[in-house]
Amino acid sequence: MGPAEETVGFVDVGLMGHGMARNILEKGYPLTVIAHRDRTRVEDLLSRGATEAGSLKELGEYVSVVFICAPGSPQVEAIVRELKGGLKPGSVVVDCSTSDPNSTAALADDLEALGIDLADAPLGGTPVQAAEGTLGAMVGARAAVFERIKPVIETWAASVVHIGGIGDGHRMKLLNNFLSLGYGAIYAEALVLAGKVGLSPERFDSVIRGSRMDCGFYQTFMAYVLDGNREAHKFTLTNAVKDLRYLESMANAAGLANPVGNAVKNVYAAAHAGGGDGPEDYVPTLPEYVARLNGTEFKTKKA
Repeated sequence: MGPAEETVGFVDVGLMGHGMARNILEKGYPLTVIAHRDRTRVEDLLSRGATEAGSLKELGEYVSVVFICAPGSPQVEAIVRELKGGLKPGSVVVDCSTSDPNSTAALADDLEALGIDLADAPLGGTPVQAAEGTLGAMVGARAAVFERIKPVIETWAASVVHIGGIGDGHRMKLLNNFLSLGYGAIYAEALVLAGKVGLSPERFDSVIRGSRMDCGFYQTFMAYVLDGNREAHKFTLTNAVKDLRYLESMANAAGLANPVGNAVKNVYAAAHAGGGDGPEDYVPTLPEYVARLNGTEFKTKKA
């Protein structure tokens, strides 16, 4: 199906979802959205030609494909419960959240009984890339469903990879986030230790930047540490803890011991529980929490 045949819904047009939804609309797909806590983003989409549904059930009645970009599995499950009252057989629900694969599999079975397909398409990238239409998507879906939804996903993603069956996108996303958040935990501890032995973040960076240890994640992390740029790496400690708990759940279901994953989870969980500037701090604030746990201070430049 092309833009003329497929009607698209979007649930949660927040930080990432707004840019994705705007690209869907601008590439010619009819779009229906639902109220979000930030009315500014909804109003922007309405001004561009989107339609607003009064409820999730109503949104389901209007669309053939619906994208969900929610904080996690509990929210996705609640959204799907209401959506499925309106969705028609032959519809597709695409979960772009970072969700628990065990929940994804259960939702897929539930929807299949109603003749509705589920695909998981978690995201790689930032809100800036969402707006530019250059995100990455790792998709778990039946082959025919993937071919159907791929053109819609390509409106907001530069890279669309069919990872495998239902739930495989979420499995790969958790592995991806394990790596990235693991880097963050290592950077935080290394920076605090560097400070403790008399090496400033600037001196630390002068060796790591440009070396084999450098990478895009390091650069956005350090943009906050060195320059106080809170916009460079907008991923919250709350989401970090959630994703690492899902990783643990996946490992448990697979019967695998994951001591490194648990260690990384505990670093973020301790920081999240530690309060300080609040649980919605972004990942690059982690050195401040690690320092506090060690009875010392880590000072970053404040933009």
